[in-house]
Amino acid sequence: MNVYQRYLLPHLIDFACGMGEVMKARAQIVPQAHGRVLEIGIGSGLNLGYYDAAQVSAIVGVDPSAAMQRLARERAARISIPVEMIALELGQIQAANASFDCIVCTFTLCTIADAVAALKEMRRVLKPGGRLLFCEHGLAPDASVARWQHRLTPYWKPLAGGCHLDRDIPALLVAGGFSLGQLQTGYLKGPRPMTFVYRGWAE
Repeated sequence: MNVYQRYLLPHLIDFACGMGEVMKARAQIVPQAHGRVLEIGIGSGLNLGYYDAAQVSAIVGVDPSAAMQRLARERAARISIPVEMIALELGQIQAANASFDCIVCTFTLCTIADAVAALKEMRRVLKPGGRLLFCEHGLAPDASVARWQHRLTPYWKPLAGGCHLDRDIPALLVAGGFSLGQLQTGYLKGPRPMTFVYRGWAE
């Protein structure tokens, strides 16, 4: 890990992922969580303020970046829900089968090297009938935008922590063993190659 990745990138990601339109998208998904929750890619904890303490008993957040988790601990201290954070690769969830009521995954699937393997792990640890709540940016339906996403991704990835602009989120969810229950799509404000969002739940 170089100096940029260790010291500067966590703060840049926290800033970019904490912008107004992105936070509004988070606010439409995270309050639906309930029970014992696994948050995939908890990062700097930007979702923590949106959990409903009356519905959520505990949060376990996994993320490979210890630097991001330092920021998350500050936000965790401000809420009444117990939060446990674990620094590990997202494709290797260290939990028993069917041990979570709900999984939250926001603006994370773009960065996981093997997203399908990670989704299969999520499916393994989710209880029968449990939901994966997701809000992810990805491949746009407009051909002109998609072309730019494909062109930019190789240059964007090293600058943005491995982020892919052109992932087909519904296809990844299905390949990971989930069935889509609700799906909403649309552009957020900002550059179109970076702002097409898929939001909803799968089980």
